[in-house]
Amino acid sequence: MPSLFDPIQIGNFTAPNRILLAPLTRGRATREHVPTAMMATYYAQRATAGLIITEATGISREGMGWPYGPGIWTAPQVEAWKPVTDAVHAAGGRIHMQLWHMGRIVHPSFLGGAQPVSASATTAPGDTHTYSGKQRYAEARPLALDEIKRLLDDYAHAARNAMAAGFDGVQVHAANGYLIDQFLRDNSNLRDDAYGGTVENRIRLLTEVTQRVADTVGAGRTGVRLSPNGDSQGANDSDPEALFGAAARALDGVGVAYLELREPPLNGTFGKADRAPVHPVIRKAFRGPLFLNSDYGQARAQAALDAGEADGVAFGRPFLANPDLPYRFAHGLPLNPDVPATWYSQGPEGYTDYPAAVRG
Repeated sequence: MPSLFDPIQIGNFTAPNRILLAPLTRGRATREHVPTAMMATYYAQRATAGLIITEATGISREGMGWPYGPGIWTAPQVEAWKPVTDAVHAAGGRIHMQLWHMGRIVHPSFLGGAQPVSASATTAPGDTHTYSGKQRYAEARPLALDEIKRLLDDYAHAARNAMAAGFDGVQVHAANGYLIDQFLRDNSNLRDDAYGGTVENRIRLLTEVTQRVADTVGAGRTGVRLSPNGDSQGANDSDPEALFGAAARALDGVGVAYLELREPPLNGTFGKADRAPVHPVIRKAFRGPLFLNSDYGQARAQAALDAGEADGVAFGRPFLANPDLPYRFAHGLPLNPDVPATWYSQGPEGYTDYPAAVRG
């Protein structure tokens, strides 16, 4: 079986290792969702990853609801991403942009008071971050059938912009309770049209978005993230094995370059799933590279490869605090702990100031 340090073909490129940087929201863009100079430093520091997947990046004003999160729908955003991709490439790295529509997770304050959109008229539980502090989620309005074409156009526009900004590819964010996930799950999708009801209908939007993105940038430059094994911001499903098995078969048919799964263990230290992992079902249905994520250390990651469960692992918090994570793993070096208080702060502290290991 391969090790974490073996190369792997991911779509149209060969990654030098199987240690990915997982997408991590960090809140270092401007209020206009324009990337900043420190983001180029941050991503370039982590260029030894087999593949960098950026923080979730808004595809449109409608889909963006995170304070100081970056976007990719305007010309200034595209221009501001170029120094990021240039810095990563100069450091020898490869970088995909994660394309994000938050759906009902967008607070109306980001939309001039308008309702967010979702699969159905539902409300996410709890509070969300806004520029005015935490506020309760608002009820979403169902996305109308005649709006689907416009949504697909938004994804294609964002994907084209990502390539214009110098990215090596994109990842469709279909996980974590955001818009596409809201269409997938049967407790958030209450529709009775072609996008609701049966599993076949509920995976339709995922398939159409992914196909449109693949048609725009190439299937070899397109990945997808799913989160199949538990509640994600109130989105859940009564039969995830059937749902995500069907989703994986559909994505295999599109020919995407890879799948990346966020699956917290049942007794995880960060996220906690409400059921066992679903990735064995997905593994059987999807023939391309499969990457796992959530609460993995080096030993657990290598064990997953040894068992044939996955082809690699995406690391989040360990990579956040250790810009040279592959080197530390390869040499058995201790890891810096991450500081949660600075996960979403706007400055360089807890962002670009984590030290690399001293090399002898």
